[in-house]
Parts: sequence; structure tokens; C-alpha cells
Amino acid sequence: MKTVLVIFGGQSTEHDISVITAINSVIKPLEMTKKFLVEPLYIAKNGNWYYHPRLKELSLYKSGQIDKFLAKIEPVKVGFNQGLNIFYRNKIKNQKIKVDLVFPALHGTKGEDGALMGLLDMANVAYVGCDMSSSAVAMNKVLAKQLAQVNQIDVTDFMWFKKADLKDQSLEKIVQAVKSKLKFPLFVKPAHLGSSIGISRVKGLLELINAIELVFYYDDLVLIEEEVPNLIEVTLPIIGNQQPQPAYLERPLLKANDFFDFETKYLSGGKKGGGQKTNQAAQGYSEIPAKLDRKLYKKAEDLGVKVFKTFSLSGIARVDMLIDSKLQKVYFNEINPLPGSLYAHNFQKFGISNVDLVTKLIDLAFDKFEDNQAIQKVFSTNYLSQF
Repeated sequence: MKTVLVIFGGQSTEHDISVITAINSVIKPLEMTKKFLVEPLYIAKNGNWYYHPRLKELSLYKSGQIDKFLAKIEPVKVGFNQGLNIFYRNKIKNQKIKVDLVFPALHGTKGEDGALMGLLDMANVAYVGCDMSSSAVAMNKVLAKQLAQVNQIDVTDFMWFKKADLKDQSLEKIVQAVKSKLKFPLFVKPAHLGSSIGISRVKGLLELINAIELVFYYDDLVLIEEEVPNLIEVTLPIIGNQQPQPAYLERPLLKANDFFDFETKYLSGGKKGGGQKTNQAAQGYSEIPAKLDRKLYKKAEDLGVKVFKTFSLSGIARVDMLIDSKLQKVYFNEINPLPGSLYAHNFQKFGISNVDLVTKLIDLAFDKFEDNQAIQKVFSTNYLSQF
């Protein structure tokens, strides 16, 4: 029986969302298959890594007692020689878990952004989802738009600035530069965060200043982009490696001039949340499949698949797009390389159960790992002999 290590939590603004994804959408369905030994590895908000069977219980986190529980156990030690191994102490005895595959359930920074994937690559262990480079580019909204432009994928007009730029010029000058190149209304976003955290829609200069300051509280890179008129927002979850399979194109149902912020997504029930209540709410907030003209639907679906291939995504990802309904033009917006709760509600409507989804993702992970193992990574030379 293969041992699957589910890693979740993390030092990210999306820590709590990660817990829901891991327990409800990964651990529970994997255990239902009875094909895997499923082990939890929880990364606390302080950065410590912990293992304990009780970390698979959602009630432990809901109770608010997680910190008290962690204080009673020791953080694990991680070994990278000949694969990935987790060393932990059980009462007075040291124990070891030899990992066959990692199922990352970390959202946001220090996980979904490629940081964890680089570590797993060095450990030479199979893992679910996108690799380090594709994750890093996907989670940097500025790099993602630049890569899309190079590959003739339409994006909205945008600008970007680093927090360090404030050392050379005032925020007022930055705002004036934006005003001269972009048209209001604008969206102001942290380049590296997900779940709509830190995003603002602005209609004037004062709002723009406040929005940039908010982004720099969470991130060191700000993306500013024009709003798409006559907007239809759609999102497309996709699974696969070299042959990606899209699920249904999904359309959030929003009021005019509104957008899917953190509260709408999670606290009121929305497209990225997890658990039974949220999934039911997600059905109410989204139209699955999106009711679009067949030609426009196909155009958006094709663009989503093109993005998946262009960015060398693998396993699973979600591609968000913006449509100008009057011009019938589809713009690439952003990529989520680890959709919250794996977008199980969409795949279920498409005919793929949560159990089938996680099982398929594991098969894809092993396929990708085997292909990668066939690539020669060592080159022998006599270079050192000359020193």
C-alpha cells in the first residue's frame, strides 16, 4: 500500500483554506478508496512541521485548540536522502514514515508558489500538481501576464510596481504614471496572493493610493490592470499532464460592479470554499456549465486549455478568464495551480467524483514522476582533476 503524505496549513494568508482543502477534499476521499495509507503533515502558522493522526480531524481546528495540541507534540524532522522521510516521536519512541507520494494542499506563498515543489524535486519524490517553475510563474500575476503576452494570449492593459520603487519615487508619482497609461476603473492586486486577498476595485486617485498601500501590506509587488467592460467572469478547472482535460466552464453569478472577494468565496459560501455547506453555496453563486453562446463557450474553453499547455501546467489547475460580452473577446486573467477544495463541485457536475478526482491526480503524479526519472540529470566530466 502506497503512503501518501498530505501537506497543508503553511505560512500563508490562505492557511485556513488549506486546512479545509486537505481534510475535506483530499484526505477523506483518499481514505475512502482504501488504496492508500494517508498521513497528514501540518505546517503551523509559525512555520513548524507536525505529524499526528489527529491532525486529520477538522474538529481539532474548528475548536480553536490546535495550538494547545501542537504544544504537546514535537515538530517532525524531514529527511531527503533516498526519497522523502518524516521522523517523529511517538510518546518515547522515534518513528519514521517513508513517503511514496506527496499530495500538496498548500495555498498561496511558501507552498503553491513552487517553494514546496522545489523541495520535493530535491527529495526526488512524486507529488501531485504543477512543478516548481510552472507554479512559480502561475502564482506571480505579473510574470503570468507577461508570458501570456509573449504567446499571443490576450490580457487586459496593465502596469506593475515593486515596493522598492517607493525608495526612488513617491507614491503620488506612481499614481500619476498609472493615470496617464490606464483607464479607470482599475483593479489593484497583490502579485503573489490568491483568494482575492488584498484586491481592490478603484475608480479614482485617492482610492488607487489606498489600494496600493493595502497591497504593499501583504506583498512587495503590485499589479494594476484595467477593468473589462461588459464583463462576464469565467473559470475553467483542468486536469491532465500532456493531454489536459477541461471540466465545465464556470461562471460566478455576481451583481454589477461586484467581484468575488474573500468573503464571497468563503464566508458566504463561494467558488473556492470547501465542505458541504460551502459547496452547496458555490452551486448557488456559480453557473455550471456557464450559459454562454456555444461559440463563445468554446473560445473560452480553448483559451483555458492553451494557457494550461503554454504554462506547462500539470496535474490540476484552474484558469480564470474575463469576457467582454459586447466584443465577444476573451482575456486571460490568472492561474490557480492548486484550486481550493480542488474545485470538486465542478468536477462532480462534470461526472468525476471527489474520490475519482484525487485518485486520478495521484495516477497523473506517478506518470509525471516516471517520465522525469527517465531524464538524465548527471553529467560526468574530469573538470575537477585540473585543480
